Parts: sequence; structure tokens; C-alpha cells
Amino acid sequence: MCMEYGRERSPIKREEAWQLWQQSILSITGNYEKAPEVFKIDDTVIGTLGNFSASIGKAKSKKTFNVSAIVAAALKNGKVLNYSASFPSDKSTIIYIDTEQSPYHCLKVMKRIFQLAGLSTEANHPCFKFLALRKNTPEERIAIINEAIYGTDNVGLVVIDGIRDLVYDINGPSESTYIISKLMQWTDEKQIHLHTILHQNKGDENARGHIGTELSNKAETILQVEKDKADSNISKVEAVHIRAMDFKPFAFRINEQALPEIVEDYVVEESKPGRPPKEPFDPYKEIKVEQHEKALRFVFAKKGVYGYEELQEALVEAYNEVGCPIGRNKVTKVITFLRNKRMILQENGKKYSLNPDRHY
Repeated sequence: MCMEYGRERSPIKREEAWQLWQQSILSITGNYEKAPEVFKIDDTVIGTLGNFSASIGKAKSKKTFNVSAIVAAALKNGKVLNYSASFPSDKSTIIYIDTEQSPYHCLKVMKRIFQLAGLSTEANHPCFKFLALRKNTPEERIAIINEAIYGTDNVGLVVIDGIRDLVYDINGPSESTYIISKLMQWTDEKQIHLHTILHQNKGDENARGHIGTELSNKAETILQVEKDKADSNISKVEAVHIRAMDFKPFAFRINEQALPEIVEDYVVEESKPGRPPKEPFDPYKEIKVEQHEKALRFVFAKKGVYGYEELQEALVEAYNEVGCPIGRNKVTKVITFLRNKRMILQENGKKYSLNPDRHY
């Protein structure tokens, strides 16, 4: 038995496992339909039925404004900002779930979506359901979302703002795997597209926590919403992960009606002529998964728990052994990276140990 949200989960019986195995076998002569394309930016597909995507960004980067445009495009089955939607007629219903805001602020989001879609804000729309779940626990939120998806006719799009509130521990591997499995189950069984929102880490560009890592690994598209460095009133949208071909980044600002609008003359910052400046050291990009694993096994085979300075010295030696030399400056970033990835654990803010349930 294992625990999930305080409940015991029984292992799958052998007979059921056999049936699932048989159902999972693909045939070379089988006829498997291509997933219908429901969201595009220009000619680039960013969303299909049976899959999920996400918007990530730092606090106050206007992620919800961006997602409002995505939802409005689906609601009108047309174009809003740079998003074009084309949902089948039997997938016309949208469920929007907000886990953070009060009903008052949720209503403002709902009105914004209607305005962007060119609809009246004086009456409810039969194809739009807004759920405010701030007061609920994570397990209640999951149950409500599950009931809404399976109990609503003609669902085509589900938005969860934000997925972090479906778990108790944002760095919990078991909870994170469970939630991402639910996203894959919902989207596959109901053949819908699901879009969710998650904050980025303050110190890097990664989505927050273990759930962010799982989301990035499994999502069809990850959109990053980022404030323009020269003008904080402008937010830039680009893909940090996409299965299809990449699209040209675009930007929007909030107009006098408190609605997002395209910045027509926005120019993406290009590389300067001459030798490009060297990028800051990034353990995610410059060190392979295998090197991280070998170095960690090397370090914790000697000792189970380390203080910070001890860990620094051990890691410098270990990464040199696995062919990735690092010094004092770089090892600080490596420790931060390993801690953010939950590959190592910091107990009581002091000692460091290896996470037996680590996932890269």
C-alpha cells in the first residue's frame, strides 16, 4: 500500500494489469488518428486535443492576462492576440478553474475573457463554466475538477490557474507524478486540451518545484511570459518547449480598457555583432544527467550527510572525477540547482542528504 493525499492506494490486480497491457500494444497495421489541432500561433501548432500545455512566468509577468487571450480565442473559435483557435463543434465548452483568487477577482477575469471574445458581460455564456476553488483543499480541488470534466457535455478546453494548488508539497515527487498523471488521463480519456499556469523559480527560468519539472517534461507546449527588460508595461511571449516548430515571439501590453493588446512594433532583441558574450554557467545546460548522477553517487557513497562547506568540497572533487570540472564559484550554483531539482535534500536548513526518490 502507498499513501496519496492521506488515502491508501491499492496496487493494480494482475488481471487488470494484463488487460491494460494488451490494450497498450500498438499494431503496425493499426489506424491511429492524428490529434486535432485546436490552437495555433501564426502557422505553429501549440495545442491539440488529447494533450496539455502550460504558461509559466515570474510573479506579475501577466500570465493570467495571456491565458485570458487563449481562452477568449477558444470561446469565439477565432483569433485573439496571436492565438487562433479551431475547436470542433462537439468540443465547444470551456471549463476555467481558478485556485488562487477570490470570487470578486475571478469575476474580473471572466469579464475580461468575455470582452476579448466580443461577448456581452451582462449574461452567462452557455459554453463557459468558471469554477472558483480558492477555499478548497488540494484533494477537494482534484475531485471537483474530475467531476466537472466527466460531468460536462462537449468539453473541449480546460484551464487550471494554477496547478500548484492541486498539491500540498510543490517539491513532492509522489504528488507531482500523481497530478501530471491525472492531466494525461483527463486529456486522453476525454480528448480535450488542458492549459495550466505555474510560476517560475525566482533564481532561474525553470518552472517551480518538482511539479514544474514534471510539467515541463510531459507538456506539449510551454509558453513563457516575461516582462520586457526595457519596458515593464510590456510582456513578451515565447516558447521554451514546443513539440512543433517554434514561433516568432510576440509581445502585448495592457490598454486603457484593462485588456491585453498586441505591441505591433515590438522587436525581439537580437544578438549583437561580433563575438557573442559568454552566457552565465548553467548546471542544467552544461552538465549531463549522467554526470550529475555519477557525481552524487560518488559523494554520498562516502558519507550520508554533509554540511554546506563539506558538500562544496566533495562536489568539486566528484564533478572533476566525472569529467566536469567546477570550482568554488560554480559549485554554489550546482548546489542550488540540485536543491531546486530535489536531487539533494536540506534537512532543517543545515545538513544535506541524497534524495532516494530523486527525479531529474
